[in-house]
Amino acid sequence: MDTPDSPAPGLTADMPHKPDHGEDSYRGCGRLEGMSALITGGDSGIGRAVALAFAREGADVAVSYLNEQEDAEDTRRNIQEAGRRCLLLPGDISDSAHCDAIVQRVVEEFGGIDILVNNAAHQAWVEDIEQISDAEWHKTLDTNLSATFWLSRAALRHMGRGASIINTTSVNADKPNPNLLAYATTKGAIRNFTVGLAQLVAERGVRVNCVAPGPVWTPLITATMPPEQVRDFGKSTPMGRPAQPVDLVSTFVMLAEPLSAYVSGATVSVTGGTPFL
Repeated sequence: MDTPDSPAPGLTADMPHKPDHGEDSYRGCGRLEGMSALITGGDSGIGRAVALAFAREGADVAVSYLNEQEDAEDTRRNIQEAGRRCLLLPGDISDSAHCDAIVQRVVEEFGGIDILVNNAAHQAWVEDIEQISDAEWHKTLDTNLSATFWLSRAALRHMGRGASIINTTSVNADKPNPNLLAYATTKGAIRNFTVGLAQLVAERGVRVNCVAPGPVWTPLITATMPPEQVRDFGKSTPMGRPAQPVDLVSTFVMLAEPLSAYVSGATVSVTGGTPFL
């Protein structure tokens, strides 16, 4: 189990049950044809599923990740098998200079950026606030919240009308888990940032929305939560199970596609029936 101050994005190979990213089920129909996307945390979990769906919908995809090279290579293979270009971008998005650099790489490689998905996240399970050091607090805020700001700012320098930013918030924005205090704090802020930025950039023709997942079966869960929490993960939802990453991709595609031209400032909850206010 992860402990505060130790980075743990988690690896798909270490999970007791392999997540479903849509490898055998998602079929695209050209909804993002000719577009280019940057997805943070795109190596595994929700990010990998979204990357696969975007590629099958016709987009070239850049995948930002910390250091999970094996997972990133699997994602690249999925994208390339869909006939699209893939750019792998390892490094730490809690550094603002790295955020600027990877956006520039995407623009140079793909000729622009049409979709930014701020999805990567850091979390640590704690039993007491004293377990959260200054370093852990800043790591969580910089990875989850500051990076969302830095990447959005950098991407907007290159985005034209019809572009979109999609941020991953959480059910924790409305109902914070006290054992994920720092993480839940960032997810509430991301939702607020999304609504504010949507208004700020509306005149540019750029849309900003967020997706609020409930429990999703990803490497971050098994890497950071106690075994008893992992065992019962998602069972308290009305559907009685966690989401698989593929369960979220239709929402991300909908928010990215040009037909959603009047959808901005929205939070779309994907919670298995759990109310999200």
